[in-house]
Amino acid sequence: MKITIVTLALSTMLVAGTLLTSCKSPTQKEEAAQAKVDEAQQDLNAAQVKVASQEEWATFKIESELKINDNEIRIAELKVKMKKPGKVFDALYQKRIDDLEKRNLDMRVRMETYEKSQSDWESFKTEFNHDMDELGKSLKDLTVDNK
Repeated sequence: MKITIVTLALSTMLVAGTLLTSCKSPTQKEEAAQAKVDEAQQDLNAAQVKVASQEEWATFKIESELKINDNEIRIAELKVKMKKPGKVFDALYQKRIDDLEKRNLDMRVRMETYEKSQSDWESFKTEFNHDMDELGKSLKDLTVDNK
């Protein structure tokens, strides 16, 4: 019987201690809520994406169109060079030209898609310029003879 009374007394003290220490005052609750609101506001500010201004987009679009058109001209020249008699071009060369042509077309489509969606400008611009540079390097590397 003594064990039951001692166990009951200890469990009562434990429950009472837990309740007293876990309760927050209204000011503590308000401070915690304000901290959550501030954190959510910071997350919202960080998540907002920058959209290109009209003049920024117009300049970028013109420059990109020029690069894409230059690439189309290079591809057309490569196709003409490939059809000249006396030079033997293999199927791999033809496939590379077709791949470059497809990548160039994809770049044009990506630019048109961005114009309609207006997503994250900085991310788009960086990725697009990187891909255009890679395409330009691929076009230059195609004509270099590594033999």
